[in-house]
Amino acid sequence: MHHSSPAPESGPGSATAPPLCQVPPGVHPKVLRDELVAAAEWVSHYLAEVPAGAVHRPMTPVHRARLREPSLAPQGQELGQVLDFVREEIAPYPTGNGHPAFFAWVNSPPAPAGLIAELLACAVNATCGMGENALMDLERGTVRMLADLAGLPDTTGGVLTSGGSMANLLALATARTWFLTQHGAGDGPAYDRDHARLTLYYSAQAHMSVAKAAACIGLPAHRLRPVPTDHHDRLDPAALRTAVAADLDTGLLPFCTVTTLGTTATGAVDPIEPVTALCRETGMWHHADGAWGGLGAAVPALAPLYQGIGGIDSLTVDPHKTLSVPVGCGALLVPDPGNLHTAFAHQASYLTADEPGALPWLSHATIELTRPGTRALSLWATLNHLGRDGVTSLITHYLTLADQLRERITAEPRLELLAGGPWPVACFRITDPGSGDPDALHTRVARRVQAGGRAYLATVTTGGHTVLRACLCNYRTTSNDLDLLIREILHATRTGTDTDGGHPTASHRPTHR
Repeated sequence: MHHSSPAPESGPGSATAPPLCQVPPGVHPKVLRDELVAAAEWVSHYLAEVPAGAVHRPMTPVHRARLREPSLAPQGQELGQVLDFVREEIAPYPTGNGHPAFFAWVNSPPAPAGLIAELLACAVNATCGMGENALMDLERGTVRMLADLAGLPDTTGGVLTSGGSMANLLALATARTWFLTQHGAGDGPAYDRDHARLTLYYSAQAHMSVAKAAACIGLPAHRLRPVPTDHHDRLDPAALRTAVAADLDTGLLPFCTVTTLGTTATGAVDPIEPVTALCRETGMWHHADGAWGGLGAAVPALAPLYQGIGGIDSLTVDPHKTLSVPVGCGALLVPDPGNLHTAFAHQASYLTADEPGALPWLSHATIELTRPGTRALSLWATLNHLGRDGVTSLITHYLTLADQLRERITAEPRLELLAGGPWPVACFRITDPGSGDPDALHTRVARRVQAGGRAYLATVTTGGHTVLRACLCNYRTTSNDLDLLIREILHATRTGTDTDGGHPTASHRPTHR
């Protein structure tokens, strides 16, 4: 048990200063301590009870309207009402990703170490963008930990981001600046002329954030090239080479190719070495979007697919996917971090210039100036709680569950496995859709499973058709949850309505688990 002395209500020499508890938003130290204890007890109970509850619970229109109300009372509320509000209005209506029977998207639950670290980092409340503080150096260290796990060179630096979408945006902006600098296009007409010819290449299975990032840096849709994939859903290097050659012949400037390490739809890993080789031949930047699968080199079963990872120019990793760090923690890793500083370093008179010999502020490597320290501490806490072996074991756990799920699908005559892997995802269909539209049927089945509250999965388009898709990214998921999912899907195929067809929405997990 930890003991602490009560904090003074006012500082030395502050006889005329009002007590802390009288100055909003401050409260008396004992009030704060009591509310923190109450919140911690509730969080512990809540997380322990998640597996026994419904995966997802829809909100009523009245409740949603109430949450959107902009009203603010003249007088403030007691601090304890924060917990009451969360317990009654927020916690009963989650996305569902904290539940072990959630299979819809790559949204993992928070790991305990990261959860605790988030609170502690909020208390310190340091910004990891400017000045010098311990959390900024800790971020530099955690970036190096990720780079080491990913198999990148010792020179690698980078920044933590809000997620993979922001990391991809930073990567494309960095690639653009690097490319135009390499071609001597400074400010002015030369820059405008060359920028108007920049062309981007990425797998047809790439995450939507790549095209969104391209739009943000000013690339129009007609200069984006989704490259066809092979029968394993991997980017086809031969098709990429053909597309690049054709654009060079017409005077365009291929500046970057994005590979995907763990596609969202099927978990495929694009070939790394042939893409890097082509980028070196043509002067392009090679960015790898490994938001889901960027740490595959650390896992023996996946490592052969990551040969050449050390030769890429940048890598996106999402610790809040693969490692269960609380949401809001992505990363961009760059073997030559000087390229980030070239793209983003700016000075202003109201900011103290970097001291000679000091490391550049992290704001010089990203578009954010004020940046939360929660990312660094929650990632550090999670990594140190796991250790290197724990990281490998966690990912291996997901891979093992995915193999088991694929086996169950294959063994069930009413289901057919279509795609999936090597990352932990399975795409499958109902073998006898009847006389109706198979795409509509799979959409209805997914909705019925969701409405049942016992499991949650989604659909995806693959091979031109809508099919069922389940991914594994919860450390609490077991083989029993896989059996439950299969049962819920088969029940949903027999249901004749879009509701739950007499299968009442679950408020608790079934007792037969």
